[in-house]
Amino acid sequence: MGLSMKVKDYLESKQVSYQLLEHEPAFTAQEIADAQHLPGRIVIKTVIVCADGQFVMCVLPAVHRIDFGKLKDILGVSDVHLAEESEVSALFTDCEVGAEPPFGEAYGLKVYADKILEENEEIAFNAGTHTDMLRIKYRDFVRLVQPIVANFGVHVARTEEENWREAGGEEEDNAKT
Repeated sequence: MGLSMKVKDYLESKQVSYQLLEHEPAFTAQEIADAQHLPGRIVIKTVIVCADGQFVMCVLPAVHRIDFGKLKDILGVSDVHLAEESEVSALFTDCEVGAEPPFGEAYGLKVYADKILEENEEIAFNAGTHTDMLRIKYRDFVRLVQPIVANFGVHVARTEEENWREAGGEEEDNAKT
């Protein structure tokens, strides 16, 4: 399939330099990071969620997952969940399901980027297929996409206890003693 023409035209119209990388088929952002020998914090994943009936694009590092409680609060909605594959396929007709690039504007979606991405000089992500990825400067991504930057991700290696303590559990526990 190669680089989506929509993505290629989008990048070129915005005069963004990019590097196209190929790899063996990979279906998770962490597998892609491993295949390209890149840190999981640089390889980003695009997650499409449905928030009170509206589709939203969330972008975060391969080594993070969405904290749906935080995201629900950030979006100010009563319901947020992962979009169904059939819904994602209908939104991204030029991409393989699960390989959506993080350019929500090109697909009519609002984009939320996890705050931790600001620590990266560059990012790499799916280019519309499970064998192609793009690498660009993070500042170019921000200029292009103008995402809403918020803290909604959590590192996958964190324990439930660490998450609980960050959410204020330690103070509550100490208050009981």
